[in-house]
Amino acid sequence: MSKGPVVILTALNLEYQAVRQKLASPQMHRHERGTRFEVGTVQGTAHRVALGLTSKGNHSAAVIAERAIQEFSPVAVLFVGVAGALWDATRLGDVVVASHVYAYHGGTSEDDGLKARPRVWEAPHGISQLAAHLARLDDWADSASGHADSPQVRFGAIAAGEVVQNSRISAEANWIRRHYNDALAIEMEAAGVAQAGHLNGAPVAIIRGISDRADGTKNSTDDRSRQPQAAANAAAFAIRLAVELAAEQEEITMPREDRFRSADPFGRPVSNTAHNSTVGIMAGSVTGSSVHMNTAPQESGQVNLIAALKGFRENVGRHHAEGALDEDTYREALADLDSALQSAEEKTLDSSMRATMTLRRLRGLVADCPALLAELVPLIAAAGDRT
Repeated sequence: MSKGPVVILTALNLEYQAVRQKLASPQMHRHERGTRFEVGTVQGTAHRVALGLTSKGNHSAAVIAERAIQEFSPVAVLFVGVAGALWDATRLGDVVVASHVYAYHGGTSEDDGLKARPRVWEAPHGISQLAAHLARLDDWADSASGHADSPQVRFGAIAAGEVVQNSRISAEANWIRRHYNDALAIEMEAAGVAQAGHLNGAPVAIIRGISDRADGTKNSTDDRSRQPQAAANAAAFAIRLAVELAAEQEEITMPREDRFRSADPFGRPVSNTAHNSTVGIMAGSVTGSSVHMNTAPQESGQVNLIAALKGFRENVGRHHAEGALDEDTYREALADLDSALQSAEEKTLDSSMRATMTLRRLRGLVADCPALLAELVPLIAAAGDRT
């Protein structure tokens, strides 16, 4: 299984900057053929992202995507940026996640007209499921967006071609309407990235913010205001998805027994054995070095999880006091813990899902503290068991 970063690619500098500003300490990484990437961690986590710029077009995007896959062996490749909406149902500023990608320029010219011969790539099932789950949680958008105007996530086909589409009545627009009328958005790179992922066995997700309607109304004045917001929305959802993909990969690659093993501050297993010692423990009796535990029934999982989260919160405070967590990380960890506690107390399926996702995000914050990480992993499992 891959232990590499999540790769995020964009076609435009505007899109690149929207992602880059969400990374901490990005460092230059040069491919042997000169392609430059920046590798950093998502702010507030230890999850790595490799960011690259492809420039416009499916062909360029395919080449750079393949280089990124070969260079980083990524958990997944996310292509992120702006696109035009094909139908009025998709709002400007909304985010479209591709369920599948059409390379719509394939065809055969015959006496009775041009016949479509598209290529199609479907999104990986696991990524689609995770993206849909995050969309339901609806906690990914930047807080600056007002609730009434907050962007929504749409799932559907994306059409990728080789021209800028900006007409409702052109021959190209009619061609798309006849053959690809389920496509929600149109752009120029997704087919190349999807093909590169397919050939190299890398999962690919296409995430696009809607900046215009591709209907003849696109103009430079609107672009100056709409493109940055659409790019920011796509970047926000992509970063949220990247964090969860990285967290899931860590969980998959961690040996099962290690997920529930206690550890000391250096990550070494702790043996709960006392030899001729006086220990403070909730037990029936202690004889010599043998501990005889009470066998009273445990409290419900609901009460245990809340109590465990409160105990974990105290331990986070102790690590902060000892200097193991800096002030910013500590504050973000407390905010996540408070959110997880609130969700755990609501006792609904959606709240259980929110608690699980919040604790997974918290795992990235405490990744540099092995003792906290070892204590948090079974809490994530306990929260997941309640869903």
